[in-house]
Amino acid sequence: MKNTFYSRFGKRFLDILISFIALVLLCIPMAVLALLVRIKLGAPVLFTQDRPGKDEKIFRLYKFRTMTNARDADGNLLPDDVRLTKFGKILRAASLDELPEFFNVFKGDMSLIGPRPLLVAYLPLYSETQRHRHDVRPGLSGLAQCSGRNLLSWEDRFALDVEYVRTLSLKTDISIVIKTVRGVLRHEGISSETSVTMEPFRGSEQTEEREKEGITV
Repeated sequence: MKNTFYSRFGKRFLDILISFIALVLLCIPMAVLALLVRIKLGAPVLFTQDRPGKDEKIFRLYKFRTMTNARDADGNLLPDDVRLTKFGKILRAASLDELPEFFNVFKGDMSLIGPRPLLVAYLPLYSETQRHRHDVRPGLSGLAQCSGRNLLSWEDRFALDVEYVRTLSLKTDISIVIKTVRGVLRHEGISSETSVTMEPFRGSEQTEEREKEGITV
């Protein structure tokens, strides 16, 4: 990662400023959404989960719920495509479920732009190159999200994450913001080809083999 004024100071300053403005302007819409989630999906309104952030430090992520807690006879949660309601699909299509993450940005857990925060369980599965995605704060959107989102393979997503870390700049962040807005308006890449969300990451043999041969992602 380039050690520039923007990466050291400017990026965090913009995160605080923009997230604060967003929280003020969106407080009423978020309150309405919270009420609708409570009515249609029940309590709790927020989905919270531990995620790894910068330097793999664990933080609590906030999102609006988009799924029910429906379970089978044995008490196990039903598959995502069963629990994801029509209302939840609308929230995801418009990325409205992610509005509470502005709190994470303001607190310093996340940035406006950066690799998306994934599951803690994935940490042991990353290759040494893929692990560099945690050299920066995770973001509301990132290079992978504006380049295909859940339609990309894990290999391609992580390659883009690492590329972002290596080329971090104000120009890159502005470009990602523009592309992200365009993608949200077009509802692009919300689901993968085989899942309503994204298939679990189980490690990358392809990446490990390439790194053994001295080829970086």
